[in-house]
Amino acid sequence: MSLQPLSHEHDDWKKTLALPPKDTRPQTEDVTATKGNEFEDYFLKRELLMGIFEAGFERPSPIQEEAIPIALTGRDILARAKNGTGKTAAFVIPTLEKINNKKSKVQALILVPTRELALQTSQVCKTLGKHLGIQIMVTTGGTTLKDDIMRLAETVHVVVGTPGRILDLASKGVADFSEASTFVMDEADKLLSPEFTPIIDQLISFFPKDRQIMLFSATFPMIVKTFKDKYLVKPYEINLMDELTLRGVTQYYAFVEEKQKVHCLNTLFSKLQINQSIIFCNSTNRVELLAKKITELGYSCFYSHAKMLQSHRNRVFHDFRNGVCRNLVCSDLLTRGIDIQAVNVVINFDFPKNAETYLHRIGRSGRFGHLGLAINLITYEDRFNLYKIERELGTEIQPIPPSIDRQLYVAPNALDDAQVQQPNREAAIATRQQQQQREARDQTSQQIPQHQSQQQQQQHQQHHYHYHDQSNGRGRGGYRGRGGYRGRGGPRQQQQQQQRPRPLP
Repeated sequence: MSLQPLSHEHDDWKKTLALPPKDTRPQTEDVTATKGNEFEDYFLKRELLMGIFEAGFERPSPIQEEAIPIALTGRDILARAKNGTGKTAAFVIPTLEKINNKKSKVQALILVPTRELALQTSQVCKTLGKHLGIQIMVTTGGTTLKDDIMRLAETVHVVVGTPGRILDLASKGVADFSEASTFVMDEADKLLSPEFTPIIDQLISFFPKDRQIMLFSATFPMIVKTFKDKYLVKPYEINLMDELTLRGVTQYYAFVEEKQKVHCLNTLFSKLQINQSIIFCNSTNRVELLAKKITELGYSCFYSHAKMLQSHRNRVFHDFRNGVCRNLVCSDLLTRGIDIQAVNVVINFDFPKNAETYLHRIGRSGRFGHLGLAINLITYEDRFNLYKIERELGTEIQPIPPSIDRQLYVAPNALDDAQVQQPNREAAIATRQQQQQREARDQTSQQIPQHQSQQQQQQHQQHHYHYHDQSNGRGRGGYRGRGGYRGRGGPRQQQQQQQRPRPLP
């Protein structure tokens, strides 16, 4: 499909667009301290501009102003900017602009560390590029390889995915990146951790030598410099991190004993005007235990963690994003990149161990310069981590006051409508039962029927990849062995039986 130039009859073409309602919430300097540029200044295709404006974008944010014009020249980029300031659009817009939809080859790869972020990023690509005639494909682990193979047999211009699955497709010759001129790494600090570095090194070998590499992240440890020196050619470096934490997020801590945490959480629910909240725990076991406790308090909540099937995680993420439920309890699965604009409160039920995790967690509120609140429940054992994180981030986390001003985390135009959550035990139990029933159905649908022949089971193993925690064994570091099979390891079920979840008070 080739793009047809729009008629000159519509010189004032913006007026013909179906624009969403204007967001009147105030924004901080994280996104308003711009040079005053417009998206039209970058000479983008009109069809791309149409998608940008119809998505609700008005003017480029600071990271978009810095990155888009440089990215359009094809130069390598190393960009550091805060969470929630528009990084995704900063690389998606120039990536889409450079796609030639007349070519049927894959022309760009956007690599992200988590499956949820892959789904979200692919949706941004589809939304912004909906008038371009560009084919976007998302691929992650936990889904069938067979479907990806069939999809890549058709035209795909942009692939969004996670490292393991992308390498699998490239190694098998299914995904052809020989003409892919753009390689983007979002949350690059995570992608360049020891867990992923060997995969990234192999992936780059499938790209042409004159490819463009763009790295985006909020934090850049020393390992990024090693990668930059090895692969990037005179990269343009962007650093908008004069301070690490978002200006719109107010941070508090409450010193509590472990046995007081649930009571403290109940008090917060009864006093705060929560639009939507994300509550973080440090383990998957505690996620489910806390979700059960919250339900017993009478508040509806979803939960999500890495041991759940991918299809169920997708449904939870989709429903929470669409406002089906106010509260989500999760592990660090959702700390990176996840953009849910309605979240105005983040609660660290378990305090994180390092500054990087803390930064990504609280960045789930106060998205795109809006207001947010981060509350940390601190035990005696957490006190040194609190001081360390304050020092490393150059921020001060204040003790929680007896009452919190609503204007710190509720948009001015929503103050009149803001309400405290009211406990409803019946509704909360119904929400929990609904999630558990869905999870049970997903697990049942994933199981191989007992009557399948050995040959069918072998075919299933070759073409269907379960998430690693549902498998019978795993190799070192969770990687697969040759041919897609697992390495040594005892049955996962036996391992789980030996584990004892740390009880909640």
